[in-house]
Amino acid sequence: MSGQEMTGAQIVIRALLDHGVDTIFGYPGGAVLPIYDEIFKQEGIKHILVRHEQGAVHAAEGYARSTGKPGVVLVTSGPGATNAVTGLTDALMDSIPLICLTGQVPTHLIGSDAFQECDTVGITRPCTKHNWLVNSVDELTRVMHESFYVATNGRPGPVVVDIPKDVQFASGTYEGPANVVHKTYRPQIKGDASAITRAVELMAGAKKPIFYTGGGVINSGPNASLLLRQLAEMTGYPVTSTLMGLGAYPSHEDQWLGMLGMHGTYEANNAMHDCDVMICVGARFDDRVTGRLDAFSPNSKKIHIDIDPSSINKNVHVDVPIIGDCAHVLEDMIRIWKSKVAQPDKEALADWWRQIDTWRGRKSLAFKQDESGPIKPQQAIQRLYELTKDRETYITTEVGQHQMWAAQHYHFDEPNRWLTSGGLGTMGYGLPAAIGAQIAHPDALVIDIAGEASIQMCMQEMSTAIQFMLPVKIFILNNEYMGMVRQWQELLHGGRYSHSYSEALPDFVKLAEAYGGTGIRASKPEELDAKITEMLDAPGPVIFDCLVDPAENCYPMIPSGAPHNEMILGEDPNVPTVTEEGKMLV
Repeated sequence: MSGQEMTGAQIVIRALLDHGVDTIFGYPGGAVLPIYDEIFKQEGIKHILVRHEQGAVHAAEGYARSTGKPGVVLVTSGPGATNAVTGLTDALMDSIPLICLTGQVPTHLIGSDAFQECDTVGITRPCTKHNWLVNSVDELTRVMHESFYVATNGRPGPVVVDIPKDVQFASGTYEGPANVVHKTYRPQIKGDASAITRAVELMAGAKKPIFYTGGGVINSGPNASLLLRQLAEMTGYPVTSTLMGLGAYPSHEDQWLGMLGMHGTYEANNAMHDCDVMICVGARFDDRVTGRLDAFSPNSKKIHIDIDPSSINKNVHVDVPIIGDCAHVLEDMIRIWKSKVAQPDKEALADWWRQIDTWRGRKSLAFKQDESGPIKPQQAIQRLYELTKDRETYITTEVGQHQMWAAQHYHFDEPNRWLTSGGLGTMGYGLPAAIGAQIAHPDALVIDIAGEASIQMCMQEMSTAIQFMLPVKIFILNNEYMGMVRQWQELLHGGRYSHSYSEALPDFVKLAEAYGGTGIRASKPEELDAKITEMLDAPGPVIFDCLVDPAENCYPMIPSGAPHNEMILGEDPNVPTVTEEGKMLV
């Protein structure tokens, strides 16, 4: 019923329910106790008590990324809000829709350096899509509804609603969310018809085309992934993807070239460098993808589809910009392609595929597993994939070498199954994100592929998994180093491994048992299958300590400051040196 009188805290809960929220990730404190009191009185929303506010935001990210629905976070003022900043920045860079509700000191104390006061709106302005300080209960209903609209429309992202404690106690009128329209924010959904037509004509005339796809395809919803697959099938053009876009196009298809970028495949990066028409769908020409900008795909005409106008021509000049939602634009592209009965140059396309097959022949992801030697991390991921590929599986990662190996050797055929920190590169992301995904998909298998250093950033969330009986599996590639730091120190700093060796690691098996979970360790290649199966069969949370080769580097790799066609492959006896300029770009 609209027009109902209620307190600010009640308005918050009612608005969440009206927007279909079923889960909140949070941590209580003095400035949000009225809201927590209302949570106590209702049963429609489940509250997940995390162990750190950063964990709350990452868990909400995992929930949002795996469902397509916005994640909701509730934290207190001061340190509660500041602890959330890392997660908010992570969500902003990866375009994850979040509503973060923060408590604030009473309005009359704002600016007085009161206990647990900070300028939450000021602090979070650069790391949110938008934020609000609610000065009166009369504003609260509008702001709550607007927050969902802003977070989920256009390019998704996190928003913060800062609610003073006296506003939570005050009485106001609640109106339902029907017909919520922001006064100024009206993102463009449909692409310009003439630009789409130009793009299709350019695509039809291509000799060496490639689809360059990104996280925007996944953020657009499952229909965008289906339309991408349809357009790729109609054209016969090769498809590559950024780290964030994995799963939008099935990895088992012949047209799939693998991931591109710094640790992408040889064939994907060379095809990007040599193509004559690049169709960029929902990607943003990130520096990890482009390599050296002045040498990035120098001879191609570029089509860029993105819902965010600020992403167009930001890093790379494009020839045909199309502002709009991926799904709508792809749908129009397919319609125009059919109406024009567009036919690609079959002879040129065949030559292009022959060239791609030559690059594929380098087998850039190949590795050698000595049965008597230590476990290769690639082998560990490969066996994990083979033993889980037929299940409903969601993979999260931390950040570092293990993340890249997971992207290379775990294969995705569906969107929303790969949850990783791409833009910010946040160590500690994987475990809370796995908890969020497991909450959203209680019957699915959720695995956090981790490193022994990263996992310790948010290890305390193991306690959350135990409390809520969440069977998340933590698969640690333990090389006793901050692996990516060590790799860069080897390549850039003459093998001076300054503070990258983990000298005081916990016994992860005992740590798992201390939390109340299961601990498993594998140190030999022949143990992998049996122990991975043991992990999968275990009923609750598991920490799997997989001891891998500490000297293994992650290849292939584009050295910083180099173009796409100058990659380091794993078998290279002479690793090229990184330029002085390149060293500054890591």
